Amino acid sequence: MDKIGYIRLFIVLIYAFIGWTLCGAVMFIGTAVTSEFIALIIHAVAAPIIFAVVSSYYFKKYDFTTPLETAALFVAFVVLMDFVIVALLINKSLAMFGNVLGTWIPFVLIFISTYYTGLHAEKKA
Repeated sequence: MDKIGYIRLFIVLIYAFIGWTLCGAVMFIGTAVTSEFIALIIHAVAAPIIFAVVSSYYFKKYDFTTPLETAALFVAFVVLMDFVIVALLINKSLAMFGNVLGTWIPFVLIFISTYYTGLHAEKKA
């Protein structure tokens, strides 16, 4: 990959980071004001909405990657950050990956919402 390719990948990952951070904020606030179960439901609903909005901005402004590539990169980034930051550093446990509502459903919904948004986004001029 050339220098331009790395810059483009970095931009995609910035958008993935924004989505992951907003999802983290939903979980942080949710667990502070309600039960963990309700926070997980809210997060499962909010995650695809957050990533639809984030990816719509990405596709309108940059559109460096196809909808499938973007969805895969976004989910891969979220999984990696959840694994390293949340599971290993914060929770010091991989138990979160045993929770379908807390991880796997949001991962799938993030992929679907990003992919669908990319298919239907107004492309940059």
